[in-house]
Amino acid sequence: MDIEILEESDTKIVVKFNSEDHTFVNPLKEELWNDSHIKVSAYRTGHSLTDKPELTVETDGKESPRDALQSAVKRLKKDFGNFKKAFEK
Repeated sequence: MDIEILEESDTKIVVKFNSEDHTFVNPLKEELWNDSHIKVSAYRTGHSLTDKPELTVETDGKESPRDALQSAVKRLKKDFGNFKKAFEK
C-alpha cells in the first residue's frame, strides 16, 4: 500500500492513499467514527479518475490520530476476517 502523510500533529493527520480508492478509504473513515476520541473522520478526492483520496483524522487529544488509525485498521481486519469465515460456511 502506497500512502503519504501530508500533515501530522498531535491531534490531526492527513493521509493520501496513492494506491487505493473509495473501496478502502470509505470503510476506514466509517470505522474511525466508532472511536470515542475522534472529532473528524472524512476524506476527499478531487477528480474521481485522476486524484487519490486524502483522509483527515482529528482526535480530541486523548489518543493520537496515528493510534486511532491503527486501531481502526485492526478492527476492520477482524470484521472482514469474520465475514470471510461466515461466507465460507
